[in-house]
Amino acid sequence: MTAPDLLVCPASGSDDEPFFAQMADDVRRRGYAVCPGALPLPLCEALLAQLQVIPADGFERAGVGREHNHTLNRFVRSDEICWITGESAAGREWLDWSARLQRALNRQLLLGLFSFESHFAHYGPGDFYRKHLDAFRGQANRVLSLVAYLNRGWQPDDGGELLMYLDDEAQGETLKVVPALGTVVVFLSEEFPHEVLPAQRDRYSIAGWFRVNTSTAGRVDPPR
Repeated sequence: MTAPDLLVCPASGSDDEPFFAQMADDVRRRGYAVCPGALPLPLCEALLAQLQVIPADGFERAGVGREHNHTLNRFVRSDEICWITGESAAGREWLDWSARLQRALNRQLLLGLFSFESHFAHYGPGDFYRKHLDAFRGQANRVLSLVAYLNRGWQPDDGGELLMYLDDEAQGETLKVVPALGTVVVFLSEEFPHEVLPAQRDRYSIAGWFRVNTSTAGRVDPPR
């Protein structure tokens, strides 16, 4: 079954606070928000321009797990990624937008979000990411996942949808999100298994995670 109600947010301008408040309210009520057209169009265009100048070897094959448990497994995922460091103007603008969202979510939801990491993701024709969780209870510090889509003119036959599982039942409720330009999705990282269905043409997005701080005397968080 597909959830019938998608939150449609107005496009963000210089004042993002109403949009951020709506997103926080949806996360509070149901654990996720889906916002078509939420990422400001000038930022979308800047990020698309940045993608055009990243060299082929600037992307790396995406893996599963972190640090010592990081492995490549094409049966699980076949996309490629490029981390966003803020070295470009578009990257800095994206990180600034994400930082404003982080501050708003901390004010309204008291999540204790401490840092943010994100990367571009490219799915070529046939690429996918099987059902998975972004974090497991007690084993990670990712609290809130964020996905922003950068695809113009996406059509139903293009595939590549995000499929979210909204409950734990075998035939439970699901939500399918079209990766259209400017759509933003946020959800609690430990709560919602999800997958990316096979794309039929080049598909671009940004995946990011807001994290809490688990630094100790012998370990700085987040690890790289």
